[in-house]
Amino acid sequence: MNSNNRSQQIYTVSGLTRQLKQLIESTYPFIWLTGEISNLSVPGSGHCYFSLKDDTALISGVMFRNQLKRLPFNPENGMRITGMGRLSLYEPRGSYQIIFEHMAPEGAGLLHAKFELLKKQLAHEGLFDAAHKRALPFLPKKISIITSPTGAVIRDIIQVSHRRFPGVHLEVVPVKVQGNGADVEILQAIETVNQCATSQVIIIARGGGSLEDLAAFNSEKLARAVFASTIPVISAVGHETDFTICDFVADLRAPTPSAAAELALPERATLFQNVFASQLALTVALGRSLERFKAHLKDLTSRLKSPRSRMDDLRMRLEDLEQRLTGQIRGQISALEEKTAWYTKALTAASPARRISEKKETSRFMIQRLAQAMAATLAAVRARTHENHSKLGALSPLAVLNRGYSITRSWDSEQKIITDSTTTQNGDSVEVLLARGRLICQVEKKYGQEKNL
Repeated sequence: MNSNNRSQQIYTVSGLTRQLKQLIESTYPFIWLTGEISNLSVPGSGHCYFSLKDDTALISGVMFRNQLKRLPFNPENGMRITGMGRLSLYEPRGSYQIIFEHMAPEGAGLLHAKFELLKKQLAHEGLFDAAHKRALPFLPKKISIITSPTGAVIRDIIQVSHRRFPGVHLEVVPVKVQGNGADVEILQAIETVNQCATSQVIIIARGGGSLEDLAAFNSEKLARAVFASTIPVISAVGHETDFTICDFVADLRAPTPSAAAELALPERATLFQNVFASQLALTVALGRSLERFKAHLKDLTSRLKSPRSRMDDLRMRLEDLEQRLTGQIRGQISALEEKTAWYTKALTAASPARRISEKKETSRFMIQRLAQAMAATLAAVRARTHENHSKLGALSPLAVLNRGYSITRSWDSEQKIITDSTTTQNGDSVEVLLARGRLICQVEKKYGQEKNL
């Protein structure tokens, strides 16, 4: 089903070209390629366009201006080169090409190009960052030296180590430092030393040589083994002007193997001198401090009084305070006695018994006035009540009814007072209120709206 759908799918030229471009670039991101340069062209843009061929095939190649400037040689037609680049497809023409990043003539130039490429790659991954560098211990108990067991390198390291700090434990891990398989032996030696975990420092050493001689120390596997080592690594490969990938990854680079021993070990004579100097300085400082403490003690002793003398002073001060306190208490008592006498006189002058008698007389007078006022008020109220009762009796509807009048209202739930005959109909029931009792009547005939006189 899927194959049928795929065979029926119709691509556009640009769509198919774009998919092929993605497929090629993802499948071959970076490749190494060797061949002969032909059709070389460098237009005004500064980019280099050429073809790379062998006996049976040809492929287009390009190197952009920035990469071309960094080449140590000028590409020419007929030159055989080896380069690294990424495969791409040029969509406008539908042709594939390789975009070169590095290029070198066959031979030593290739080794240098590979060295620069690996250096750039590992630097991008952070293997050279200072944050990953481990500090060397001040005085390692054991140092593992990974190098060739024969030659001047190991003798120089042992000689310098014995001169700087005799008695330190040096472990020689013999390996090949040149030729096929040398990088694997060095890698295995690093792993073995880390597994034993008895050394505090690793020195990887070798004398000088050409780029081909130092190829083992430019191995990516060795670089990653040095980076993964939990024991600090000193790289002492070649002379001072020689640089290898191992130098960049190591925790510390020494310009020569002898310098590696100097960096790994302090000089014992210098340490003894520093200890003696520190001991002398400490002795002088302690002596000065002791003299200062003695002088301070003498000063405190001279300022310290006899306890008996101190007690006599305190006793005299206590007696003085006692006398002053007694005088103050007596003065306060005298002042309180005078104040009490004055309050007694004032209290006698304002005797409560006399004031109570005056208040009783005032109370009797006020009671009499209150009784008179209440009697007068009660009489006035009674007269006003009688007058209002008379007026109310004259205006009361009952009095009107007693004089022969009546009140007529509707015989329903509203019970409205009927004052106009037009508000009733013949046959309506009405209620007539009399002075005594009430009548329920029915309207049989009604008259006009004239008022009854």
